[in-house]
Amino acid sequence: MGCCSGRCTLIFICTLQLVLALERQVFDFLGYQWAPILANFFHIIIVILGLFGTIQYRPRYIVVYTVWAAIWVAWNVFIICFYLEVGGLSKDSDLLTFNISAHHSWWSEHGPGCVRREMPQAPGVHTTESHSYITVMGCFVDYQYIEVMHSGAQILVALLGFVYACYVVSAITEEEDSFDFIGGFDPFPLYHVNEKSSHLLLKPMYPST
Repeated sequence: MGCCSGRCTLIFICTLQLVLALERQVFDFLGYQWAPILANFFHIIIVILGLFGTIQYRPRYIVVYTVWAAIWVAWNVFIICFYLEVGGLSKDSDLLTFNISAHHSWWSEHGPGCVRREMPQAPGVHTTESHSYITVMGCFVDYQYIEVMHSGAQILVALLGFVYACYVVSAITEEEDSFDFIGGFDPFPLYHVNEKSSHLLLKPMYPST
């Protein structure tokens, strides 16, 4: 009963993680955040693997999911530190785009209440871009805090998944050990009974003298 309850909870957590990861992947694609895009891709694959292992009673797959949950927590802690500029990190750097482009978080220009204005180029200034300046005003929440809230939600769900995954692996392993213990003393009891009966039936009868 406990194992079934734990499995159902873990299935729900994995499903929630998939929804959150897909939502985050969409906005990371819109912001050309290549490092988070790759991380989200691996995260989605391993969560699906953990979901499959939970449904099919495959503890090895759940162990892989458990290890990844710890890595995923560490990755999101790094994202929080990046946007809060902890330890010399800068949210204005191109670290998350692998220095391929100068794009930043999609929320930096499209957050709640943000008004995006593009200023035309000054006369005599020629650049490869159609607009030189982009100003954003009126945002209710700064974009870095939106990213921090996203990562915080990911950490919370990942920690719950880690705890329940450990519990499910322990419960499945205990059930397998209990099953082996019950049937481990005599793997072929019926065969021995039938063999003994056949010997009794084939025993020759001698007349008494």
